[in-house]
Amino acid sequence: MTTRDHLRSLTLLASALALTACGSLVPGGSGGAAPGAASGSASAPARPATRITSAPQGYTTSSEELGCLADLGASGARFERLPDTYAAPGCNKLGTVQLSALAGDRAPLSISNLGPVRCGTAKAFGDWARFGVDRAARQLLGSPIAKIETMGSYACRNVAGSERRSAHARAEAIDVSGFVLADGRRIVLKRDWDGGDAATREFLRVVHKSACKRFGTVLGPAYNAAHEDHFHLEGGSAKFCR
Repeated sequence: MTTRDHLRSLTLLASALALTACGSLVPGGSGGAAPGAASGSASAPARPATRITSAPQGYTTSSEELGCLADLGASGARFERLPDTYAAPGCNKLGTVQLSALAGDRAPLSISNLGPVRCGTAKAFGDWARFGVDRAARQLLGSPIAKIETMGSYACRNVAGSERRSAHARAEAIDVSGFVLADGRRIVLKRDWDGGDAATREFLRVVHKSACKRFGTVLGPAYNAAHEDHFHLEGGSAKFCR
């Protein structure tokens, strides 16, 4: 069932929401078109939002989650809403979605290997992908992003070496391992964080810094050996960036 089918099954109240413009983290960048692009070119138009006011049995019904779903749809993301499930103590998928594409400034961005994600984490991921990753790629690498490669999201497991449940056990974290540019170039964290050319290394550090502004916890190759091949992007209110 598509997102539109899910939304049609609910009681809908249409409201227009404007996308919030986010500035670029690239030094000297304004968050607009890449250097050399024609002046006056517009970003992708905002889609009218659909405010969800009720939910069928088996789905999250909190106003916060329902509002998040409407905002995620307004951002241009493509997704399916998933029913709430419990797998084991501390492991659940509540208010999750299955993302199939995100909005870039000029074209949709595809995603690989991604499973269920909490709506709030999905919304932060979409904002980061468009305003932090796609724009940085155009400004620093001369090409937009076509795909974001991940190592998954939901997994019923503990934090390595502890008895505490990982944010992955609540579908609140995404592990990003690489990026594919529209011109065909592929950037891999394990190889390129230290081994890429100067522009690629700068791009990875810029998008890492951008993630720290949107997620609660961000861990990358500079944190420890366990994260040498990916960015761990975790929702929540805590602020920890390494």
